[in-house]
Amino acid sequence: MHSIKKAICSKLPRIIPIRLYSGPKPAATVAKKPSDPRKVFKIYRFGGILSNEKPALKSYDLDVNTCGRMVLDALIKIKDMDPTLVFRRSCREGICGSCAINLQGQNCLACITAIPSDKVVTIHPIPHMYVIRDLVVDMTHFFDVYNSLRPYLVRNNSGALGKYQYAQSEKDNSKLVGLYECVLCSCCATACPSYWWNGRRFMGPASLLHAYRWVIDSRDDDTEQRLFELRDDFKAFRCHTIYNCTLACPKGLHPALAIAKLKRLISGLDKKPLPEMDPMKFASGSLSGCK
Repeated sequence: MHSIKKAICSKLPRIIPIRLYSGPKPAATVAKKPSDPRKVFKIYRFGGILSNEKPALKSYDLDVNTCGRMVLDALIKIKDMDPTLVFRRSCREGICGSCAINLQGQNCLACITAIPSDKVVTIHPIPHMYVIRDLVVDMTHFFDVYNSLRPYLVRNNSGALGKYQYAQSEKDNSKLVGLYECVLCSCCATACPSYWWNGRRFMGPASLLHAYRWVIDSRDDDTEQRLFELRDDFKAFRCHTIYNCTLACPKGLHPALAIAKLKRLISGLDKKPLPEMDPMKFASGSLSGCK
């Protein structure tokens, strides 16, 4: 009889006690090796061409726990220690492009770049620029080239400016995505070997990206003149698709792709498509049909 009960019980399903949910299980604590918050910042110092100083790297010992997480926060803290340090900054949001530096050999924006985990952090001004003082470089030539592109809409016989808006379809507007976000920090241009070698004649990735932005805009009437002015052996065609510009862009843009498309337009392999919507659709002042 006992053996029969044992055989029957062995065939019955095993009853597992139900446990009520009591919240997420706490993660197992793993002992981490404490990292030294003190870092050595080696910063390029130069008093300018009118001074008798020679360029040199000056070391600053900084506890990064006393400042924010970004490189710009560290620079501001170091400037509290040494008020003679000079650098540019403005928005602290990666929008103005003024705090471009060369960090550990890579161009970046100091305000949106985290402090590296390395014990020694080296900061130089962006390359291929005349240094005015410390981390401040002369951007005159860079912006002169940009301004030569006429970075604004050109309309033929469109009446008084600002009187009405120019119409553009959603598809035509989507062509500008990845172009208008450029903040003109020149991280891409100063990382480009072609710009180093031919900086006075080659326009550079940033300017050419903006050139394509205005050429491809469906509301612009100056396409032929813009392309004619770029028909030069150096202005655009000195780009050798090295892709340093794309790797260096802190906004994640693709200047090399924009330059490739611009070259095809300049050489006549591609034609600018006609606008899907008449830019003067609302010239009468009526907004009927506007979505």
